[in-house]
Amino acid sequence: MTQSILFVTGTRADFGKLEPLAIAARDAGFVVSFFVTGMHMLQRYGMTKLEVHRMPGVQVHEFLNQRPGDPQDMILAKTVIGFSDFVTEHRPDLIVVHGDRVEALACALVAATNYIRSAHVEGGEVSGTIDEIFRHCNSKLAAHHFVSSDAAGKRVATLGEPIENIHAIGSPELDFHAGNSGVSLDEVRARYDIPWADYGISVFHPVTSEAASMGAQAADLYGALQATGKNFVLIAPNNDPGSDAIFDVIRALPKTQFRLIPSMRFAHFSELMKNAAMMVGNSSAGVREAPFLGIPSIDIGTRQTNRASAPSIRALKASDTSGISEFIETNWGKRFPPHTAFGEGRAADRFVEVISDPDFWDRGLQKEFKDIG
Repeated sequence: MTQSILFVTGTRADFGKLEPLAIAARDAGFVVSFFVTGMHMLQRYGMTKLEVHRMPGVQVHEFLNQRPGDPQDMILAKTVIGFSDFVTEHRPDLIVVHGDRVEALACALVAATNYIRSAHVEGGEVSGTIDEIFRHCNSKLAAHHFVSSDAAGKRVATLGEPIENIHAIGSPELDFHAGNSGVSLDEVRARYDIPWADYGISVFHPVTSEAASMGAQAADLYGALQATGKNFVLIAPNNDPGSDAIFDVIRALPKTQFRLIPSMRFAHFSELMKNAAMMVGNSSAGVREAPFLGIPSIDIGTRQTNRASAPSIRALKASDTSGISEFIETNWGKRFPPHTAFGEGRAADRFVEVISDPDFWDRGLQKEFKDIG
């Protein structure tokens, strides 16, 4: 009997990480489907559910789990109810969740309470704010773990997870960046109305525990970028508390220097990154994809604290406007050797190797805490 695998996606970012795994599983003969919810369903963020629907050979199920302004606990509750109804009807053999978002937490909880096998992608990583709490909760709820590095795997093991269920495959989105995007920079610039050939990319998300100060942080950051005179493509922040304050700052920026894009097709974003002079902000792309591509990046604030280090990354506070300006002037357009601490772009191959092993499906679902040593 062919096993069915259900991937849960709530954002454009986690879909970019899950897509290579889903394609590889589909091509290996597994029945693949997606449960699409979260930001994907919101017009403000570009209705990115359409990206999931473009993938051939998979089933897509949609669920609207929030309205603009809903608090995270309400989103959690709505998602638990909706996903519970869904899995009662469909009962997949494996549920795959990613990272640290509230949708992943809700679905991992439903999988555990219904004794459905689940896997967590990119557990064991450290970062700032409540995201790290969600991430570690997801690891404890999951039966299997596909981590991005050996260091992350060791952290999952310290949570009491058995080492035979922890698989270091690398960071899946690097699979895509390692190859040809399939589009040219000219095509990307034309599609998204980007007028410059020389540009940086900025993605600045709210930090939930610092929601009250996000407007001030955004004002400091974008004021520093504006002062450099450099051109920047801005990708809209996610929908966590504090995003409205960031949007207010962005709307006041000069459109001759800043181009705001709600979301991008992943292939187009990859090509845009590969040709960028720099990345600035607090997205994981700045501490993971950018170093892999050799692009200098500034990591702003606490959202990615301690998550990664590389010669091409500089960690600064948003208020350190002189430090931001100095790094941009010194490193704009510079290229660094590729940083491969999170893999070489073969995560999907390794993922399929693991799930193709009959032992993966034979392991019991009763959780036991494994003490280190």
